[in-house]
Amino acid sequence: MSLKLYLAGPEVFLPNAREILDAKAAMTRAYGFEPICPGDISIEPAPTRHEFGLKISGVDEDMMNRADGVIANLTPFRGIAADVGTAFELGYMCAQGKRVAAYTNMTANHFARTRDFYEGDIREGADGRKRGPDGLSLEDFDMIENLMLHGGIERRGGHIAVHAAAMDALYTDLTAFEECLSVLASGKAKPALSA
Repeated sequence: MSLKLYLAGPEVFLPNAREILDAKAAMTRAYGFEPICPGDISIEPAPTRHEFGLKISGVDEDMMNRADGVIANLTPFRGIAADVGTAFELGYMCAQGKRVAAYTNMTANHFARTRDFYEGDIREGADGRKRGPDGLSLEDFDMIENLMLHGGIERRGGHIAVHAAAMDALYTDLTAFEECLSVLASGKAKPALSA
C-alpha cells in the first residue's frame, strides 16, 4: 500500500489553484504516493461563515489524520513567513510523528527576510541580540523559517528543499516540491522523531 502524503501549502488561495493542486497530485502519484490535497474537499453548507470555517478545519484535520506524512510549502506567503495554516499543518503532523518534508521557493533565509522587512535597520541590543527599530529581537539561526518549523522538520530526519524560483512563479514552480518527493521515495526521510 502506498504512503498517503498531505500536500500542505497556500496553493488553495491561488487563482489557478485547481491547476497547481492537480499538478502536485499527479507528481505525487508518479513517485508512488497517494496525494491528499486540502483543495479536494467538499464541505456541506453551514448557517454562518464561522461554522463553515470550523467545518473546513475539521475536514482538513481528518485528512491529516489519514495521511502518513506531509510535504509543506513554506514559501513566504503574504509577508515574510510561511502561510500560517501551513505552519499549523506542519506542526500537527510533526506532533503525530509522521514523515515530514518541506520546501521553499525563496533562498533568502528567515533572518534575511526579516532584515529586509526592517529595511536593514538592525541594531545589537544591550543583551547582544539583533533587534529591529521596534526593539523586537530577530531570529538569526541560518534557517529557512522560524526555528520551530525548520527545527521540527530537521530534528525528525525530514527533508527541506530550497529553490530559487522566479518571482512570478513563487507558488507554481514545483522543482523543490519534486525534490521532496524524490527524497521521500528514496526512504532517506525518517518517519518519526529520533532525538
